[in-house]
Amino acid sequence: MTRDLRLVALSLLIWGFGEGMFIYFQPIYLRQLGADPVAIGGILGLAAAGMLVSHLPAGALADHVGRKSTMVAAWVIATVAAGMMALARGLPLFVAGLVLYSVTVFVMSPMSSYITEARGAWSPARALTTVTAGFSAGAILGPVLGGQLAEQFGLRSVYAIATGTFVLSTVLILFIQAQPIEAAHEGHRYRALLANRRFGGLLILVFLVNLGMYLPWPLTPNFLQEVRHVTVGQIGVLGAFTGLGVVVFNLALGHLPAKRGMLIAQALVGGAVVALWVGVGFPWYAAAYFLFAGYRTARSLITATIHALVSPAEIGLAFGANETVAAASLMVAAPIAGLLFDRQPGLPYPVGAGLIVFGLLLSAAFVPHTQAEIEPEPPSERGVVGGI
Repeated sequence: MTRDLRLVALSLLIWGFGEGMFIYFQPIYLRQLGADPVAIGGILGLAAAGMLVSHLPAGALADHVGRKSTMVAAWVIATVAAGMMALARGLPLFVAGLVLYSVTVFVMSPMSSYITEARGAWSPARALTTVTAGFSAGAILGPVLGGQLAEQFGLRSVYAIATGTFVLSTVLILFIQAQPIEAAHEGHRYRALLANRRFGGLLILVFLVNLGMYLPWPLTPNFLQEVRHVTVGQIGVLGAFTGLGVVVFNLALGHLPAKRGMLIAQALVGGAVVALWVGVGFPWYAAAYFLFAGYRTARSLITATIHALVSPAEIGLAFGANETVAAASLMVAAPIAGLLFDRQPGLPYPVGAGLIVFGLLLSAAFVPHTQAEIEPEPPSERGVVGGI
């Protein structure tokens, strides 16, 4: 692993610890602040809308002004947003902080392009899954500690402690090296990307796949607490199973061809949905949270697939388009989940399971085989700096 990948991975590990302290409790805390299930779905959809509008500008900006600068900006803004949530005593300020925090997910496209350029001899799939496993390694302990603190001092205290960890993570990301900006060919940076039908078709598939995988999850903490009578502390422990699962699946599936790993990851999420749907008892819920980690692994492998379909000069915008489409699926899924939950709390699970099967069939038929990604370009041809 290169020096810059180590720094990014360590920063993500600390960030994952901080985010893990509160992320699994967001729907529960929204409920405590006065939101009903339909409102919770709407608020989470609004947060996804913030992601939707930010990815493309950030991806294009990273192509023009540099990936490091865009990443640092995201880290700083997200820390401020977490502070807003920690200070909030009612829905308005908390929702504002939540939406602002969600907007900073625009970091995914410049960070993904940064990681793939700093990968050294690794394949894009291995670099992306290994580095992001650092985030999930931090997220193993974060939910457990967050759940225990929430039971003792309330959920609001958890946001304050998480903000402090984000400050440390931001300091680390300042030390990564800047990367050169790829020159556009003949002055038309994105013309070929806009005409790339394989890429456009893959984006449609990305929307459908993400919609199916995410729809059962926005109100799962509420389902477990209100229907299955699981405590906040136990939900924190369940969140740790997801963090562990991401580490395991990223490292295991990151060595496979991207398409094969993506299909396996979708199937894992399908197993998680079935476990929540039919299972009763903590072991079933733990298995479900562990298998749900396939959702994040699938996202990384989709990104690796895109890397093989576009040129280096287009990669920032291409990753941004991918994240925009994924955010659009979340924006649609969250309100639907809220409406289904309001009608019948368990209804999101059979609906989600059906959509996952549909997405698996489409992926098997239409996701391109991108074996060429396994052989990275020599560093001298990629024109990177810093000895990477």
